[in-house]
Amino acid sequence: MKKEFSVQTHSTSELIDITQEVEKAVAACKVKDGICAIYIPHTTACVCINENADPSVQSDIRNTLDKLIPRDAGYDHAEGNSDAHVKASIIGSSRIILIESGRLLLGRWQGIYFCEFDGPRKRKVILKVLGS
Repeated sequence: MKKEFSVQTHSTSELIDITQEVEKAVAACKVKDGICAIYIPHTTACVCINENADPSVQSDIRNTLDKLIPRDAGYDHAEGNSDAHVKASIIGSSRIILIESGRLLLGRWQGIYFCEFDGPRKRKVILKVLGS
């Protein structure tokens, strides 16, 4: 079963916790055991799984990526968002999460983050839920 939802970002770079939206979509599919594929169909945004208990982890990720991949580093791509393309490529546009007993099999401190690097924009998240 395929599900989609939108994410509105509000700044150039941000991580938005989408765990609850993904959990709701999985519950609506009524799959007890299977997988949930999460796909971000954008070249300057991506998805990651990381700690969602301490919000400083999100800022640490953003700040580290900004230091490693600065916005103005003399890129050939002329649109001014090359850093966003590189960051999204490194993190990745998709994730697979196991579903067990109808729930996402995430670790105690894990959450799913939509990562924006070229906002603000209205973005799309696509899920594919497979199983029984």
